[in-house]
Amino acid sequence: MKPVRLDGRSLTRGGLVAVAHGAHVELAAEQLPAVARAADFLAEQVRREEPIYGVSTGFGSNADRLLGAHRVREALPGEEPTGESLHAELQRNLIVTHAVCVGEPFPADVVRAMLCIRINTLMRGHSGVRVETLQALVAMLNAGIVPVVPQLGSVGASGDLAPLSHLAIVLLGGGEAFYQGERISGAEALERAGLAPVTLSYKEGLALNNGTAQMLACGVLALSRLEDLLDTADLAAAMTIDAFAGRLGAFAGKVHELRPHPGQVEVAAHLRKLLEGSTLSDIPYHLVPTFKPWTAQSWETPEAQALRFDIGWNWVPLDQRHGREKFYTRFRPFKGGKKHQPQDSYSLRCIPQVHGAVRDAVAQAARVLDIELNALTDNPIIFPDADAEHVEQQVISAGHFHGMPLALAMSYVKAAIPVLASISERRLNKLVDPATNDGLPAFLIGNEDATESGFMIVQYTAAAIVNDLTSRAMPASVYSIPTSANAEDHVSMGANEARHVLAMADDLGKVLGLELYTAAQALDLRTDMINAARELARQGDVEALAAKIQGAPRNAEDHAAFLAEVDALRGELAEAEAFHPGDAVAAAHAAIRTRIPFLERDRALDRDVAAAVQLVVDGDVLAAARSS
Repeated sequence: MKPVRLDGRSLTRGGLVAVAHGAHVELAAEQLPAVARAADFLAEQVRREEPIYGVSTGFGSNADRLLGAHRVREALPGEEPTGESLHAELQRNLIVTHAVCVGEPFPADVVRAMLCIRINTLMRGHSGVRVETLQALVAMLNAGIVPVVPQLGSVGASGDLAPLSHLAIVLLGGGEAFYQGERISGAEALERAGLAPVTLSYKEGLALNNGTAQMLACGVLALSRLEDLLDTADLAAAMTIDAFAGRLGAFAGKVHELRPHPGQVEVAAHLRKLLEGSTLSDIPYHLVPTFKPWTAQSWETPEAQALRFDIGWNWVPLDQRHGREKFYTRFRPFKGGKKHQPQDSYSLRCIPQVHGAVRDAVAQAARVLDIELNALTDNPIIFPDADAEHVEQQVISAGHFHGMPLALAMSYVKAAIPVLASISERRLNKLVDPATNDGLPAFLIGNEDATESGFMIVQYTAAAIVNDLTSRAMPASVYSIPTSANAEDHVSMGANEARHVLAMADDLGKVLGLELYTAAQALDLRTDMINAARELARQGDVEALAAKIQGAPRNAEDHAAFLAEVDALRGELAEAEAFHPGDAVAAAHAAIRTRIPFLERDRALDRDVAAAVQLVVDGDVLAAARSS
């Protein structure tokens, strides 16, 4: 894998994800003089005894405390000289006292992304770190050393202080790290990798732990997952539409030209592509039979007897058509699974509007993250070549570590994730509910003997996940809790926000997997039922088809009209080609069936559910649709 080149200006989300998953990094040689220039400038200002925040002063509410020429405490009885300068002690103490996060460690991909982000921003040449310190960070990352970074402890200003201190402490030979699959001390990890600990110079501790790397790493990795999940959501919706024999007019290009939100237009186009080639969607209503429980008398031929269902329609009597003659001229007078209505429910018809709005939320977050990837986020900011009368004009304290731009972007995505999960669960629920599934069996199982639950509890699981996602959707960014004795009196909580989004993306994938699993079952049933009707019609026996239709009149005149209309239905079914879903939907369905067989009878579903979720995680079902 080609190394990702870091110059502080051109890191992309794709490049960061590659590093998170194991790619090495390299420093852009042409940018190193600027890095060295800022470090040399700081050393010169210290020599001149200029007061500089975080270099010759304390931190936070200790910013008014200037470093002296020697340690006051060395005058204490029994105190031994350390041989360490106050400037070096200041930077070391900053890291070791700030590494106080708690909880489970972040996975390796998040930590590697954090390291990459930190190196990249320090390459801008406005932070004051030495080139050799950056090289040591690169060596640690490329050696596969993954510092142990517990997940809880950042308030998102001054950046991700505590988590980034857990990164930096390993560089100093402290803390803990994962190396070659083993959790060991930071010192041992460096030794095993053939690396030496670093002694920090002026401002280097502050440069290493001031920044938004945790929230940015979580945000970028979350969006990387969400981008595929957005397409997976469209695919699950398309499979459900085919399973419903739904209506495509709501996705027409000319419709969405009149309300051209970018995500909405994109989703409508995606649905049209996914459903291309379908003969189920937009099928005439009267061709769609409703499910009837199988009985021994359901079918006459041995082949048909093997079917796991029966089918049927209701005939609309002649005396119930008054005022509707024109309608029944266009549509044959048979009521099967599909109601004669020109629009589907919101969870089908409004997919572009809902999925599209979520896409727009993710796109806005991507815009923010793309800027942040190559932004300077520590403090103070060094301008070594600026014309200035005083050092304060070259070393400027600002607030680039404040995570609010990321926090609010993540809040937007955080609110959007449950929306996408919720509409997916509503479609799943429609599929299993006989009151709403347009003629499919209850819970998508034959249940001839009233002993089977089918997909009943799959919907419960989806509902539980949606509720959990919804309960986590409250934005953390609106709750600021002041820190550092009120010197830092407004913080972003962006680290919590991005961490939530990363976890929520995984749970969204579970809901989409459950919809795909359910929709595949429904699609098999719908396709088989309509094609069974077609096969019966192709046998040419009007009476056999008529036997599937309830409401036949008893008087001879009306019965003749009834048979004539049945024969017209028979002819339309017989002339049709075999009914099938869209090409992309069919490919995705086939991918599901390679792992999960059709549910003929109740069985333990835990492995099915796990496989459905894994198909989404691995991207196999999406890849199948994309390659069709």
